[in-house]
Amino acid sequence: MLRYPVNDRLKDFSSVFSHNGFSIYLVGGAVRDFLLKKENHDYDFATDAEPMDMKRMFRHTIDTGIKHGTVTILYKGGSYEVTSFRTEEGYSDKRHPERVQFVKSLSEDLRRRDFTINALACSLPKGEIIDEHDGIRDLKKKVIRAIGDPYERFEEDALRMLRACRFASKLSFDIEEETLDAMRKMGKNISAVSAERIKEEVFSLILSESPVKGLEYMRISGLMETVLPELYATYGIEQGGIHTDDVYHHLLRTLYRAKENGHSDRVRLAALFHDIGKVDTRRKGKEREYTFFGHDIRSAELYEGIAERLKTSNEEKYAVSHLIRNHMFSYDPSWTDSAVRRFITRVGKENIDELIDLRIDDAEAISGRVNPFMLVSLIERINKEYERNSALTLKDLKIKGDDLIREKIINPSPAMGRILNTLLDEVIENPQLNERESLLKRASELAREL
Repeated sequence: MLRYPVNDRLKDFSSVFSHNGFSIYLVGGAVRDFLLKKENHDYDFATDAEPMDMKRMFRHTIDTGIKHGTVTILYKGGSYEVTSFRTEEGYSDKRHPERVQFVKSLSEDLRRRDFTINALACSLPKGEIIDEHDGIRDLKKKVIRAIGDPYERFEEDALRMLRACRFASKLSFDIEEETLDAMRKMGKNISAVSAERIKEEVFSLILSESPVKGLEYMRISGLMETVLPELYATYGIEQGGIHTDDVYHHLLRTLYRAKENGHSDRVRLAALFHDIGKVDTRRKGKEREYTFFGHDIRSAELYEGIAERLKTSNEEKYAVSHLIRNHMFSYDPSWTDSAVRRFITRVGKENIDELIDLRIDDAEAISGRVNPFMLVSLIERINKEYERNSALTLKDLKIKGDDLIREKIINPSPAMGRILNTLLDEVIENPQLNERESLLKRASELAREL
């Protein structure tokens, strides 16, 4: 019999249950990942003890989700989330059970779970692995299969359809055909799930080990049309010219390159969405070629709409859309030094590296390689400006708004901001102008003009 290596802390914790006449099991991901030889220290536990039993057994507990049987137990410096065996009924909102009944049978509890590979359990403290739904077989076959009738599982919780796609991405598994067929027929139900939960699943999928696989399952199941219609619309949109892929497959290829290159989460998100505006901006060119003027701006706008719909943070929304908005920059060695400084100011010093990463991913997705000469030249010139301590932001000016007030040049107002920005613009053009006295003199001139 397969055994899970139960450590001393889990043995000690589980002994409290056994001494009080209850059983407790490690369930779900920790057992699955152990069998896959993957690291996982995110433990979930199931027990025949009810919430009030657990609160009596342990001095320090948190009512994490006591209505549904979940209690977080604080024990000897550890935190353990434990849920009572339960059955569930009534899912009118396609997500949450209307009735929860505590039961004494592990088998009944496992039957309510989503996929066979997540219905594995390990008895504590012995570590015997329990597999009542052929989860181990499916792990070996590398498939995601719903427990029992997939239509019932997805009717209970529509989010499980997205979870199937995410697990396919995370584990590089295939979704079993009957399960996938149910997803195709029930995909519209995903609209009943909260934006926050959808965002959590979708972004985890995009940032996973095999994002292309999960996104393709989202597309063929119909989930993408509801959840990410802007991305779905790019499927089949030919580009012509140097592009052999349609927009959709180019985006997936760019995301793949970003993942393979080890680029940041923000770059990976920008990689997937950087050309979604091509659908709206495509115009017929010569022969089989098309133009997409302004697609960078439109793509950024569409991404911001996605981010707002999925309720991401404003910081995340604008950081990614900024990369998308600027991804079409075109460097030429004929740029003047002031043009390089304006580029840094427009993009932001903190975004330069990620923007160049995105440009590399985009180029590799088109041709399989990137000509480093231009980017290396641009990076070298940017670094020279850093070494010169060139004024690139308002913070770099030798005067501040307080100086303008102190010298009685202008009072706090929108006009003050215009003056400072004009000074920065002039200093970017000619760095020698960044001297306190000359800036104050020029500020006085600008104030009089205003």
